[in-house]
Amino acid sequence: MDRIGVVKCLLNLNIRRLGTSEQPPMNLLLLADPSKKLVEEYIQRGQCFVAELENGIVGVYVLLPTRPGTIELVNIAVDESLHGQGIGKQLVNHALQSARQLGFSTIEVGTGSTGVSQLALYQKCGFRMTGIDRDFFIRHYDEEIYENGIRLYDMVRLSQDL
Repeated sequence: MDRIGVVKCLLNLNIRRLGTSEQPPMNLLLLADPSKKLVEEYIQRGQCFVAELENGIVGVYVLLPTRPGTIELVNIAVDESLHGQGIGKQLVNHALQSARQLGFSTIEVGTGSTGVSQLALYQKCGFRMTGIDRDFFIRHYDEEIYENGIRLYDMVRLSQDL
């Protein structure tokens, strides 16, 4: 897609909270988290937002309150055919705005240590690294996860004051 196509795509992007009677886009949610069980669990406790273009839902994120004043961005995904178009950044910025509107003072996110593009995106959006949860993906997932050809063991934690 050329630059004009990318701008047009972003201008036509509509981000909204998923309706209570709507099914969450599991195909997208499972791109960011391969555990259907974990996704179904936190989708019930969190707030799911979707990004739409004319042809349907192309992105998703979930916000989950974790403790007083803090909310976590627990899942964010964009249709693989649209990676690199700025939709992920739009979703992260929308999540920041939503968290502020909901009255939270801190937002956190965790991502795999092998996810170079995700780490770059979060830092471009103002997140700062706060720690590493060693062996997170060994403790919480039965199957081995590979990203960028590297086995995933650790979660990098980031946060931002709102």
